[in-house]
Amino acid sequence: MDEKKELNEIWTSRWNERYRNDEFAYGEEPNNYLKERLTKLSVGTILFPAEGEGRNAVYAAKLGWKVSAFDISSEGKNKAMKLAKKNNVTIDYKVGNLETLDFESEKFDAIALIYAHFPANIKSLYHKTFDSYLKKNGTIIFESFSKKHIDYVTANEKVGGPKDIESLFSIDEIKSDFPNYEIIELVEQEIELNEGLYHNGTGSVIRFIGRKK
Repeated sequence: MDEKKELNEIWTSRWNERYRNDEFAYGEEPNNYLKERLTKLSVGTILFPAEGEGRNAVYAAKLGWKVSAFDISSEGKNKAMKLAKKNNVTIDYKVGNLETLDFESEKFDAIALIYAHFPANIKSLYHKTFDSYLKKNGTIIFESFSKKHIDYVTANEKVGGPKDIESLFSIDEIKSDFPNYEIIELVEQEIELNEGLYHNGTGSVIRFIGRKK
């Protein structure tokens, strides 16, 4: 087995294990930042990468968005489908690595990257790929842990997030990955998280709202 395939199987197994339980790992309610920002946009088409158990995708669908999502975890999709059914909405949810999926260029009005922590060696490549999927004047909504978060998760594992600094984000990385965007907001700040079983406590995040030029 080649190294890339082995790492992918380890990654997939880890997330399937997390999502296999009946309880939702990060709760059934949407992320607060997504909730705050999504209601300020006109309804359209939206993509949720690394969507896990579907809490954010289902919320968008309830607002009337046409929702696409993907994750490497089939267990995550199973939970998302149950949550969508419970809320009487439909989402288009694919399972697989991004490079194996067939999303169209300039298809989406918005892309929501909510704790979409991809492996360090591909995260910038993925960001540039997402950019190609977004329409001109489309919006990126981004909240993920910052590089400072390494100190927070070391002090309190319950807050969650990657424990390797390369998988965390900086403001400079976001500027580099999304250079052709009008920056509506780009901040690093400390927040309190209370999301299900695995996001609880004080953490440090990057928040970014960008409009594609």
